[in-house]
Amino acid sequence: MLHCPDRVNAALPGEYKEIAEALFPPQGGAGGLEEAIAFAGALDIEGDYRKLLTLGELRPVGSIPGTEMLRFLHSFQNNLDLLIEKTWVEKTDEFRKDKLLERVPGLIAMIENADYGGALKEFAGMLEELSWLLFGEQSRKEDFIEYALRIDVPMGLFWWYGGQISRVLAELKDRAFIRIILLLGLCYLTDF
Repeated sequence: MLHCPDRVNAALPGEYKEIAEALFPPQGGAGGLEEAIAFAGALDIEGDYRKLLTLGELRPVGSIPGTEMLRFLHSFQNNLDLLIEKTWVEKTDEFRKDKLLERVPGLIAMIENADYGGALKEFAGMLEELSWLLFGEQSRKEDFIEYALRIDVPMGLFWWYGGQISRVLAELKDRAFIRIILLLGLCYLTDF
């Protein structure tokens, strides 16, 4: 999904470039909560994202997730399942859809168990597959982000975000920030 970071970042529209690069700077690392909220605004999900952040930990060790968080995860899973199931693909790619659908419950389980690092890594891999299902070979081309931005800027920013996760995953050590980054993508797909 992300082949040439410099070219991809150059493709970001000027009014979004600063917000995007504040979240995931080109030189590495990542921003913080304020940058994630600003990015959520660029994705047109700021209100829902702020509400999601107020739900607190997905599952503090040894406890059960709150009712609101369980509802959110249920909505996320339903929306993602529906998106995957309703995506038309060539007969030869049907197995990809099935495999991706099989991964969703495992992602949900990691989130429920507060394994945010594992969940973010799994989520990044799932986004690679989802981009293939939605866009086919175009998702692997150098100009994919430019292409997605032309279709819809928030959607293009979301796919940019997906590519950045893989780029910075090894650098992310702060559990709270990993959770913030994960919730950003979950919230977008829940509202997709």
